Amino acid sequence: MFDSARTAFAWLITGPHPVALDGHQVRGLPPRLVPLDEVGRLTVAKGCPQQTRDAVWTALVTRSRAEAGTWTVACVGLALPVLLPVAAKLTNRFRGDVHDIHAAVLTGFLEALVDFDLTRPAILVRLRWAAYRAGHRALRDALDAAAPIADLGTRAPASEQAGGHPDFVLLAAVEAGVLTTAEAALIGDTRFGELTLADAARARGQAYKATQQARHRAERKLADYLDTDLPARRARPRSTGREREKTRRPVSPRSPKSGVGDRGTRVPARPRPSRSTSEPGAVQEASSCD
Repeated sequence: MFDSARTAFAWLITGPHPVALDGHQVRGLPPRLVPLDEVGRLTVAKGCPQQTRDAVWTALVTRSRAEAGTWTVACVGLALPVLLPVAAKLTNRFRGDVHDIHAAVLTGFLEALVDFDLTRPAILVRLRWAAYRAGHRALRDALDAAAPIADLGTRAPASEQAGGHPDFVLLAAVEAGVLTTAEAALIGDTRFGELTLADAARARGQAYKATQQARHRAERKLADYLDTDLPARRARPRSTGREREKTRRPVSPRSPKSGVGDRGTRVPARPRPSRSTSEPGAVQEASSCD
């Protein structure tokens, strides 16, 4: 998938007349025709201002929407430095077929190109998050589909099974409504990525101090979420369909009427001496609660 994208992009920048952007029309580029490979080197450099990156991506996405073909391939090729790490993070500990997840990452990026808001700053950052969300959904679906086959019983959330990378934590917070996408991107790209807080402030059209305070508020919300919601979810066991079916079966009349026995499935084959609720057998029965 990504190899094909890399090969297609190489065709655009090979030969005596490579595809180029007109630097006269893109703020921050040299005032000449700038080949796409040079555009890529300029925009990924750490010293490149965020305004220049946004101007370049506005030009690229506008051409892609108007002409498709060549310029859509150009967008994908220039985004590979951010799309490849996204795909690698998502499949780092995934033991299944990664091709569907990689395809979802690329599809999420291409779908965002069609109707993406070009008036908002940090265009490539937001395109990256669109690709990440699409890939994460595919990963979660793959893990959920694999669980009945493997009869996993109680399972951790998909993000934990895939390695607990900070991006997964941020994405879980977005899905839970704790953070907005912009807040998650601000934390992820300034704490774990290469975007400086100063560049983020310029991209948001804010003063440095205001952006710093916005990140602080977002991180406080994230910390509260991690301190309360995640431990509760991890402590709550998940039952399989087989276990849920067992809860509908009759229970032994010998079980104590404590409410716990109503959920068990232990029907003795022969009479056994009764046990006190402090013995290990009673603890095992209680642990089967949902």
